[in-house]
Amino acid sequence: MSYGKLYMSILEREQELGPLETSQSGQGRPWQHWQMAGDAQGVVWLALDEKGREVNTITQAVLDELNDILDKLDHDQPKGLVLRSAKRTNFCVGADINQFQKVVHGQDITDQLRKAHEIVGRLADISIPTIAIIHGNCLGGGLELALCCDHRLAIGNARMGLPEILLGLHPGLGGTARLTSLIDPLKAMTLMLTGRSVDANRAKALGLVDKVIEERHVLKAVDTLVNKGLRTKHASLKNRLLATKPARRLEARQMRSKTAEKVNMAHYPAPEALIALWEDHGEDIDAMLQAEVQSFAKLLQSSTAQNLIRVFSLREAMKRAAKTGAEAFQHIHVIGAGSMGRDIAAWCSYKGLQVTIFDRDFNMVARAVKSTAEMCAAKHLPHNVTREVLDRLIPDRYNLGVASADLVIEAVPEEIGIKQTVYSHAEAKMRPDALLATNTSSIPLEELAKQLKKPEQFVGLHFFNPVSKMQLVEVVGHRRADQQTIANAKAFVGQIDRLPVEVASSAGFLVNRILSAYLLEAMQMVDEGVPPEQLDAAAEDFGMPVGPIELADRVGLDICLHVAETLSGQLSFPEGSLPGKIRELVEKDWNGLKSGQGFYRWQADKPEKQKDNSPVSKEHIDRLILPMINSCVACLREGVIVDPELLDGAMVFGAGFAPFRGGPLHYVRKRGSEDILTTLERFAEKYGERFRPDPGWQDLRIVDFLE
Repeated sequence: MSYGKLYMSILEREQELGPLETSQSGQGRPWQHWQMAGDAQGVVWLALDEKGREVNTITQAVLDELNDILDKLDHDQPKGLVLRSAKRTNFCVGADINQFQKVVHGQDITDQLRKAHEIVGRLADISIPTIAIIHGNCLGGGLELALCCDHRLAIGNARMGLPEILLGLHPGLGGTARLTSLIDPLKAMTLMLTGRSVDANRAKALGLVDKVIEERHVLKAVDTLVNKGLRTKHASLKNRLLATKPARRLEARQMRSKTAEKVNMAHYPAPEALIALWEDHGEDIDAMLQAEVQSFAKLLQSSTAQNLIRVFSLREAMKRAAKTGAEAFQHIHVIGAGSMGRDIAAWCSYKGLQVTIFDRDFNMVARAVKSTAEMCAAKHLPHNVTREVLDRLIPDRYNLGVASADLVIEAVPEEIGIKQTVYSHAEAKMRPDALLATNTSSIPLEELAKQLKKPEQFVGLHFFNPVSKMQLVEVVGHRRADQQTIANAKAFVGQIDRLPVEVASSAGFLVNRILSAYLLEAMQMVDEGVPPEQLDAAAEDFGMPVGPIELADRVGLDICLHVAETLSGQLSFPEGSLPGKIRELVEKDWNGLKSGQGFYRWQADKPEKQKDNSPVSKEHIDRLILPMINSCVACLREGVIVDPELLDGAMVFGAGFAPFRGGPLHYVRKRGSEDILTTLERFAEKYGERFRPDPGWQDLRIVDFLE
């Protein structure tokens, strides 16, 4: 008898496995979220199949039914228990995040967690051999459930991780204690502190799974484990040392130091909470399990966790926006192999599409191939996978790919004449059903579309640099664009694992327009004599990933100046709002990182900054952040974006707006719009009309969202 397709459906195999068990309390109905059957050898096969979901999550209903099932298993005492998923693509992706947004009272959270711990603890303590068979994603609470089993077997496509730290939390279903007890505690802590997932082979090397097997070998492996088990592993000398608190204290100090280099733990308390858990209780699994409950409950109530959970929900909403039902794209043609064009081509090839890339300077195309290989190396792809990515990227000396592509993306310099010439040549050769897209960052699409024969099939796809790291893509519409074109463009963005946000064609579109207000005010303050280091420190204290001056240097001061001059004409910036220092630097060819000198001198891609121990100024923070917020309100009023929630998502994923604050408009709600309006009016009197509150602050639709 083969169990090779068990995860597809136990129900389909009822005759082979025996009668399907039913809930004791369900009046003969099967359990809603679990399928269970027994085989001739006395082993029970239990498959998680959460009702109404494409993927499994851990909910209270799932755990309550598991508790019911464990009652039956305690009574029947089968020879062994195999835990699987009945979903085709995954084991379990973790806890249902939505339940975390319904936090009310701390004691309620603690009580629910203790109840959940008791249930999974029963699985961990059951007297029969237990085996988890893992395929697809096994994350968060799903992995914590698997850790309760005696053995774990991974199918080749399995991927495992505990990503709770990315939500401002740490594992809360026993994972902190069980993982650090199972594998090298330092490697376990690294997995939890980074939130990274590992593939099946890496999981095997870590000791997270016992074996990596193919589906056809599942039955034999289960039989071996149930009847013979595995030899007991003895704790290594390193693990025995880390069972002592002095050794853990020393390692914990190193963890804190390394973590502080990457995140501000004043804004993100979860890493410190996780480190303290292990440092204080790492020698006693029961004590650590108990402490985990209190620590998780405290974190869940924090504004950081609630805001990061909100950001996660925004990300899921943006992913859903990409599911338009449009057919998948197969062939992308990129015109222009500059920095953005080659990054777009590389990413599309990496995500499995055939890509042709053309540039009048064929040396630029060669650079595109080289940079794609460098991206693959940075991602540590195996040689054979890198070869596949490069095989999909086809240098196109004569621009022939334009005739067969599903989508043509133009990424040439920001000059209307150049772009319109490209369109004229492309439209004459493109397939009738193909889309034409521009990656322009500042030119209104109405201008670009004036001479097009099929403007209804023209759309903006504004990627952010670097494409391999920035998740957002602005899908830019215009008055003559067909809605199906917009839908197809969103689907393409989702296909390449990016987040689409639909915006109207306008000066700077959404993110660049808002970000420009931040950068311009920083430049203005430099002109006033504020040291660049102070401004960067203020922004980073607020929670921005990098300060405005360092950001400008990284982007390129010549580019920043060009964008500022372009937007000043389109948005009618107040007189005197364009700073002078940046122009002086550009005239010297001091353009920042790429020239080695800008506001800062750059060495090994790092800015040399003067130490400044002066306290961070709240006024400096407000002068940087409030112009962004004022621009957000203006964009809503003008209809650049319709949904305020998606505006928050766009600013987090496209500009790095402090994620732990939940987005700029969510920040307004937490701080209070009256306080912000009062501050803007005060700044307008003190510093100029650029701070005057936008009329959108009086728009009832916007007011209702902000209150």
